[in-house]
Amino acid sequence: MNIVDQKVLMTQADYAKKLRPLLPSEAFLPDPNKVWILLINLMILIVGWAIASYLDRWSWYYLWLYLPIAIVMANSIIVLLFSTHDLLHSSAISNPLLRRVVSLFGFAMLWMPPTLWKAVHNREHHNKTNSEQDPDRNYLSSQPKNWGKWIQNAFVPSSEVNPITLVIGLGHAWGMHTFRNLTSVLFFNNQSAKYPVVAFSISEKERQAIALELLSIIGLHLVILTSLEFSPVKILLSYFIPIWIGYAGLIFYIYTNHLLCPMTDVNDVLVNSLSIRVPKIFDLLHINFSYHTEHHIFPGMNPDYYPMVQELLLTHYPEKFNLMDADKVWNLMMKTPRHYFDENTLTDWSGTKFVPCPELNNK
Repeated sequence: MNIVDQKVLMTQADYAKKLRPLLPSEAFLPDPNKVWILLINLMILIVGWAIASYLDRWSWYYLWLYLPIAIVMANSIIVLLFSTHDLLHSSAISNPLLRRVVSLFGFAMLWMPPTLWKAVHNREHHNKTNSEQDPDRNYLSSQPKNWGKWIQNAFVPSSEVNPITLVIGLGHAWGMHTFRNLTSVLFFNNQSAKYPVVAFSISEKERQAIALELLSIIGLHLVILTSLEFSPVKILLSYFIPIWIGYAGLIFYIYTNHLLCPMTDVNDVLVNSLSIRVPKIFDLLHINFSYHTEHHIFPGMNPDYYPMVQELLLTHYPEKFNLMDADKVWNLMMKTPRHYFDENTLTDWSGTKFVPCPELNNK
């Protein structure tokens, strides 16, 4: 009997209905503090680039002193993704134009137009989590072996991945995810593109908005590079290194969210999603993003209350709730193949290795 058959599937709405009365009402109120977190981290990046503009005055043997600043900037890129993600799930900014502008700046370093994010994440991923229609799942072994599937196979942690391409992928997988979905809707938008995990369509109004937002993001990056005088040293230390490290940090979280879980036709987020345990300092820095299943049950909830939701899940669904230490999840990903043979079975690129989706509720 497989994992899905062993568990009675429920919908996200079923869990929300049961747990909502057990939570305080303030957990569902908009939290303006999260907007301040977003703005503060934008300022950190701006200060980092301002300091970098003077790097041409530093002796070469002092340039390494900029690396701690680059690491802080990398963390800000991670926080910008998570805080903007929360902003677009909540009503912390009620004015639509202001919300769009703030989210555009928040996502700029991620090359993610906010309208695309609302389509691919809020609409497609949350409503179809880890189903065959989810653009964020593993590729199926039956899908064509095109460049999109090859790159994901080369980048994502698995029992077959090359260590060199894995390291390269940590800094570039986010960009490839964005590129696949962005080009699919801008150039095709008829679900005919074969290289994304799942091609989806959007309205013509959304398509135009995405194009305009992308042009704005390109303009913002040109402003940054111009302020750095297109200096190779300045760009490497204050642009590429923060991006590579930041993308690696955020993709680590994203890899753990669903890639080890079985696919489900019913959106049962306790089966198709996974929460991880990380040191408390990372929960503080990254707005409790490790509480991922909790987020899928209450997407618009104040993340400060996710630990309370986790306690309820451990009380009411102790055998069903997927929760593991982050290092154990990573080790499992490195021991299992990364394509779906069927909803409960993982397979490799060649389709010759078959591994059941592992049990993840390791308390």
